Amino acid sequence: MNNKPVLDIPKTLFEKSLDIVTAAVYLAGIIYTIVIWSQLPDQVPAHYNASGEVNRWGSKWELILLPVIAAFLAVFMTFLEKHPELHNYRKLNDSNIEFQYKNSRMLMNVLKNECVLLFTFLTYKTEQVAIGKIDSLSVAFLPIFLIIIFGSMVFFIIRSFK
Repeated sequence: MNNKPVLDIPKTLFEKSLDIVTAAVYLAGIIYTIVIWSQLPDQVPAHYNASGEVNRWGSKWELILLPVIAAFLAVFMTFLEKHPELHNYRKLNDSNIEFQYKNSRMLMNVLKNECVLLFTFLTYKTEQVAIGKIDSLSVAFLPIFLIIIFGSMVFFIIRSFK
């Protein structure tokens, strides 16, 4: 049973701004998909290998999965972001609880927005491959993505120990 207190800590300007920018990019991605839908071939890239090359093609309807997964992640992670008392902490006490909650909430906010932006980017790049404007995601995609996601986690975890 969770016995951590529930604190009402307002979102920071950074968190609010990141949410707004991500929502705008996500909506722009949805609009772009709708606009180019008729230009997409019946088969579009459905999976990429570690080098960013297409290794499976599928129906263009599979493209809808990426924004749906992004929306699901956003809703789920927003719930977790709003409830930092549900997160796990080391040595939580009265003197550090507000900082730890803010730090953990900001970690969830950053990861949520990175994931939504990633899925929006993947949708866009997949559409670009499908219509022949580019050949692949690029070999740099996977390492950059991993550095961003794990870098954010490491940053906030280290910060929680200070």
